[in-house]
Amino acid sequence: MGDPHRVGVIGLGVISRAYLDTLAGHPEVNIVAVADLDASRSAEVAATIAGAEAMSVERLLARPDVQTVLNLTIPAAHADISLATIDAGKNVYVEKPLAVTFSDGRSIIDRAASAGVRVGCAPDTVLGTGTQTARAAIDGGLIGRPMSASAVMVTPGHERWHPNPDFYYAPGGGPMLDMGPYYISALIHLLGPVRAVTGAASRLRAERVIGSGPRTGQRIPVGVDTHLTGVLEHANGALSTITTSFDGVRTTAAPIEVHGETGTLAVPDPNYFDGEVRLFPLDGTEWRALEPQAGYAKASRGIGLIDLVRADDQRPPRADGDVALHVLETMTSLLRSAAAGQRIELTTVAERPVPVPLTPLEDWKAYAKTR
Repeated sequence: MGDPHRVGVIGLGVISRAYLDTLAGHPEVNIVAVADLDASRSAEVAATIAGAEAMSVERLLARPDVQTVLNLTIPAAHADISLATIDAGKNVYVEKPLAVTFSDGRSIIDRAASAGVRVGCAPDTVLGTGTQTARAAIDGGLIGRPMSASAVMVTPGHERWHPNPDFYYAPGGGPMLDMGPYYISALIHLLGPVRAVTGAASRLRAERVIGSGPRTGQRIPVGVDTHLTGVLEHANGALSTITTSFDGVRTTAAPIEVHGETGTLAVPDPNYFDGEVRLFPLDGTEWRALEPQAGYAKASRGIGLIDLVRADDQRPPRADGDVALHVLETMTSLLRSAAAGQRIELTTVAERPVPVPLTPLEDWKAYAKTR
């Protein structure tokens, strides 16, 4: 193995800890710089990572030794930071969604292609044993020809636990752009790309009340629809229904179910890497759990960046920009469809990512921590 791939991290909010726990000390990755609008936060994080230096965004982007920028800013800043990274001649791996508008997402992919750099994008949860084992079951013919799927995400809203939930309810937020990437990415891995969508949306209330942290009790405005349901027409003829909601309380529905001619699969929550995949065959009498047979075992956030670092000319990154752009167009088209009341055909086509063979923990997470 050559020298570790040098990474700079921009944005050190809540989600950054999960990434840093995976990447800091990994032998294939060297975090050399971190940046945040809060300089004290940058300094605190840098002190926990051997060899990392806290600095401004501008300095980080100008560092010649940074090969890839991990963009963990809020969604509204994803496009600006990603485009600045590309203009600096560096690869970028961005937290989901790729951008908050399809035009911005398109600009990221097109500019990266012109610059000859790579784009990767979360979610990488779909590379774990949950979604990948379900995919292996479908590809192995355990449910026959897949005909349809359902995906359901219902929660009363992130303001109950997040101390600064404003961006979830501002333009670019909402349950579809926030949680839709997990479910739609999983559906693409399971059933392939989407060719057209139809959506409908609603908004339960005009304000939300923050439930934790120093702003507890503060009211914030809701500027987006908070419940969206839609139909995805896949290129292979399968139909998926999806519901994402910040207006419900709880559901007993499986996060994802895939129905085929000879069986049904219950797929675990794509917001997580693992979970039990269950099969009910046509001639069966009960659900049967499947042993993990594909995916990165016991994976955690950041595995998508490691997968990108390991990619080559023969095997492209699995959590890549083309899939992220297709997911973004699917989501934004659902929102447009809901507003216009019409079916929308998509303009992007993404190849179904290469499946992940069953990869034990020790094969992808060979830590060499010094702190």
